[in-house]
Amino acid sequence: MTLVLEADGLGKRYGRHQALTDCNLKIPMGRVIGLVGPNGAGKSTLLGLTCGLVKPTEGSIKVLGSEPADSAAQLARVGFVAQDTPVYANLTIAEHLRMGAKLNPRWDQELAERRIRQLNLGFDQKAGGLSGGQRAQLALTVAAAKRPELLIFDEPVAALDPLARRGFLQNLMEFVAELEASVMLSSHLLGDLERVCDYLIVMGSGRVQMAGEADDLVAHHYRLVGAPGDFDNLPPEIEVIQAEHATRQSTLIVHSPGPIPYSISGASHLDLEDIILAYMSRAANASLAGTAPKSLEAHR
Repeated sequence: MTLVLEADGLGKRYGRHQALTDCNLKIPMGRVIGLVGPNGAGKSTLLGLTCGLVKPTEGSIKVLGSEPADSAAQLARVGFVAQDTPVYANLTIAEHLRMGAKLNPRWDQELAERRIRQLNLGFDQKAGGLSGGQRAQLALTVAAAKRPELLIFDEPVAALDPLARRGFLQNLMEFVAELEASVMLSSHLLGDLERVCDYLIVMGSGRVQMAGEADDLVAHHYRLVGAPGDFDNLPPEIEVIQAEHATRQSTLIVHSPGPIPYSISGASHLDLEDIILAYMSRAANASLAGTAPKSLEAHR
């Protein structure tokens, strides 16, 4: 089975700074992958390694079965939109499409023109005169018209207002359905990721803290609420991700490979946002303490 992304001991160092450490991932094709974590967590480094903009200093990475950017054919299979949704201010939309056609052997002019018309944009409009949301939509259209098998976005909606974000994500999912492509996008906006992603990677301190299918993550994470001492003797297979203890109540967020035993009361499932925040908090606390928490990589 070809994987959209396979990383084995992947790491990247910039001088003395270790931006990414011991990244291990095996992600199937056809996923919409959300990449989340605080600033400096390693998200942009992982995306740069995935699209071939930077080379690893440790380990290996394969994208769609081969090393990133190892050939023109491999480059044609991947579309990348950087954080500032790069377009050329002095070029018209039509000129962007002509440039895309010259640079990409699989270019789909009909798709690009159809999407521009659906956005009610004029082909003679210069990109510099577009709104932030319109520039993002143009960058998305150019990336999708390559007809890639993997679309990569680095914080694509960070600077957009809520209405423009919704429009961008709606069009992104329409492209996913039309192209049958995989998508990898980073974002600080957890609600957006929860709405569109079916695979999540949480990063912190340059490490993958958790990775897995969204449905599996929800199914295997619980919030336990009880009196102090109620959870002192949990089964060894239950991993505590986060714990808060007050005078009258203890609250734990845990990962369990199976259902919580009936003997443990006060268990409830969490939503993805709560799960993500728990892993991010654990990574931040471990960083302050100078330790590295164990990564959860659920590949099912």
